[in-house]
Amino acid sequence: MTFESQKASYTVVSTLFSGEKNCCYVARLTDDMDGRSFTIIAVRDHDAIRALMEAESKIVSIKNSQMIDTFSYGNDYVLVFPYRQERPLKTFFVGEALSLSEVEEIGTNLLLACISASLPYPVLYLLLEQGQINLSKDGGIFFSYNIDLKEMDLRKTERDCTVKCAQILRAMLATKEDEKNISYELISRKSDNNSYTSFTELYRDLRIAAMPVEKKGIIVRIKSFFARNADLLFGILFWVCLILGIIALIILLSNVVWGDVPILRLFVNTFKNIGTESLVQ
Repeated sequence: MTFESQKASYTVVSTLFSGEKNCCYVARLTDDMDGRSFTIIAVRDHDAIRALMEAESKIVSIKNSQMIDTFSYGNDYVLVFPYRQERPLKTFFVGEALSLSEVEEIGTNLLLACISASLPYPVLYLLLEQGQINLSKDGGIFFSYNIDLKEMDLRKTERDCTVKCAQILRAMLATKEDEKNISYELISRKSDNNSYTSFTELYRDLRIAAMPVEKKGIIVRIKSFFARNADLLFGILFWVCLILGIIALIILLSNVVWGDVPILRLFVNTFKNIGTESLVQ
């Protein structure tokens, strides 16, 4: 299957989703099959098409939007987005294995991804609601676009998206609830009241409440040193113990064979005479 616009021709390589109002595909440029991949959302429902076109008209900055291309093809209205291999946040985020500052940093990256996406708020809300949030290996956040437009609500605004994002952040920060977690307390309190109205407001609260990186004390640094060099230190300890064990075995055998330890006679005989006077009575 191929979708053609004035900009490019996209050849479908796999199907991600097939629903009542739209289908989602992975596609590549027809004349560049080894290049980058794209997510194609093909909308067949007329009401959904009108809703999307109306939502698109409200984008503040289409120039910076994640949408690469939009066009009509046959009976379908097609949206083109970048495609990356999914790493769902709900699967790859393990808050218990991260520090509070790392969790807060991932939360900040989620906010920045929402702000920089420049998508219609009804579409952005779908991404958040349907779990199209991905966590990269370096802690970055990116969206996938395998969405079901059947649930799209044109009444969703920035406030709705911000409240939804705050709920996701709250769940992430809850994994560090037992720590000194000011950001969790603040976001939880304002989320309960649905008082967030913009992403910038939520971003400000998260950054202000974020725990500063404290300078490690001497005890922590010593523990870190031993943790980093555990293999080397255990190796040294092994050889020291081995040498001491061999010495102890030699002393034991010497005592059994000669009744004493010959090497110790050097020290014993040395102290029997001091100068010209004998210490033996």
